[in-house]
Amino acid sequence: MSQYFTNDNNLRSEYRNIVYNYKNYSFNFVSDLGVFSKDKVDYGSRLLVENYIEHGDKFKKVLDVGCGYGFIGVVVAKVMSSHVDMVDVNKRAVHLSNINIDNHKVDAKAFISNCYDDVSDKYDVIISNPPIRAGKDIYMKIINDAFNYLNDDGAFWFVMNRDQGAKSTIKKIENVYKVDVIDKSKGFFVILCKKR
Repeated sequence: MSQYFTNDNNLRSEYRNIVYNYKNYSFNFVSDLGVFSKDKVDYGSRLLVENYIEHGDKFKKVLDVGCGYGFIGVVVAKVMSSHVDMVDVNKRAVHLSNINIDNHKVDAKAFISNCYDDVSDKYDVIISNPPIRAGKDIYMKIINDAFNYLNDDGAFWFVMNRDQGAKSTIKKIENVYKVDVIDKSKGFFVILCKKR
């Protein structure tokens, strides 16, 4: 079975559209088989984005890690007037992200990277709905290594479900980051990390 964090060259394509509205903004995303939450906006991702919009700052340089079809990055770029780089290990996800970037005419670019392997810049904000099903090594690498790609006053935002280890993850990273839980809803924690 194909996983959204792998590349399956034999997987057929079945495009579909996902509509999302935020206040006066309307989005219509192209999605496909083989990417995370292919048929609808994932609740955790939506909670993360909406909390970031409410509590974050505009005009920032942002990195979206594990971008999927581009929901988080495109919405942040549009609503927050930010430049967003978007990375994913999944080639189809990156292709879809670039389609959605073009369709929404936002200041963003998507490229292939396994976690931060092909990332060379530093950012004001890194944002992620980490791929829990890829395994603990991967999602902890995304969380821990964000530190090295943040500007000194930068912030790392992520979302994690309580049942997938949100509380234990917070404890593990508190020695590296100043951690705040910004919101909790339906078992999801929106977590803000700043460099100590």
